[in-house]
Amino acid sequence: MATRPAILHADLDAFYASVEQLLDPALRGRPIAVGGGVVLAASYEAKRHGVTSGMVGWRARELCPELTIVAGHFSEYRRLSEQVMEILGTYTPAIEQVSIDEAFLDVAGSRRLHGEPDVIAREIRRRVTAEVGLPISVGAARTKHLAKIASQVAKPDGLIIVDPARERAFLEPLPVRLVWGVGPATEARLASRGVTTIGDLARSDPDALRRIVGVAAAGKLHALANNEDPRDVRRGRRAHSVGAQSALGRSAPTPGLRAEVLGHLADRVASRLRARRRAIRTVTVRVRFVGMRSITRSTTLEHPIASTLALREVAESLASIALADNPGESAISLLAISTSGLVEEPEVQLELAVPGPAGPGAPEAAARLAVDRSMDRVRERFGRTAVGYAAAALSSRGAVPDEFRGLAEKEI
Repeated sequence: MATRPAILHADLDAFYASVEQLLDPALRGRPIAVGGGVVLAASYEAKRHGVTSGMVGWRARELCPELTIVAGHFSEYRRLSEQVMEILGTYTPAIEQVSIDEAFLDVAGSRRLHGEPDVIAREIRRRVTAEVGLPISVGAARTKHLAKIASQVAKPDGLIIVDPARERAFLEPLPVRLVWGVGPATEARLASRGVTTIGDLARSDPDALRRIVGVAAAGKLHALANNEDPRDVRRGRRAHSVGAQSALGRSAPTPGLRAEVLGHLADRVASRLRARRRAIRTVTVRVRFVGMRSITRSTTLEHPIASTLALREVAESLASIALADNPGESAISLLAISTSGLVEEPEVQLELAVPGPAGPGAPEAAARLAVDRSMDRVRERFGRTAVGYAAAALSSRGAVPDEFRGLAEKEI
């Protein structure tokens, strides 16, 4: 007999916009966007007009003239998220929170106390609505991937429980973009080869799939499309990577733009690393061109780093290599920094200034880290905008508040 669905994926609907509508009842039922120059989040009423996160404000207003744009209440987002997670925790200790507004739950051991998974899912939705005032969608299935797809199909404000006997029938007609790891660029490449549904992907020839999406992604996507996902819900897992990205619209990749954007991203990533007393060995830069094609370049360092300036310099070097390898591209739409190989931030022992490769204790490296730590202490007391490197502090990237970026960026 097939294993009964015991994994839930709970996902708050249009979370940031829903919070704003909760805080101001006059906004309920109206198209709203959180942000200003850039849309950080959109309500379902705005999404129906084509407004999406990452869209510039003037374009959002063009698509939806009645759009109301509001500033974010970042402390409220975190407070309400914590309330929701507390509710989830009353049903099982096996919770894997993957972002501020979504989490997986394994309720296999909760039946005796709380009933079957479908009963638990309905009770969660009822309590979140009644006690917090926010809409939430829940998917229940045998696997994490299937539960997440079910919650997306259930949106907005719905519940779907996938019967183990009908899993393949449920997946077959769904759009391929619902598969974990299929973004817009991959979706476009698959569509160009006639792969538009999860069923198409499941039936794809593995060799042909490798040619379309690459060796690394092909096996994972093919397995997920065939409902093969052995991952468990991992309670209290630690982050294995920290990253940040910035959408640029359509921009010429000039050295000045690269320095500005990557400086801002490096500042965000490195300060988060130091706050956790972590350092990294591997740096990856992603460059997305206007046609949605993305490329990455990465390097693994001899010594772990947590310095903002060191990370920025590595990122700029990788971005330069990526652009030099694609001389035909004249515009980019996104830059991203991802760091991995996280280790405990080492205690630095000062080194003598001698010829040869500089280590973390070299005078310049030690001075950089000391400056970073001093700025961290000032920011803890007076806020992030109190002090910073000029490239980041004066950057127009500040159009998206760092408080929102910190909430929205996922660590994996």
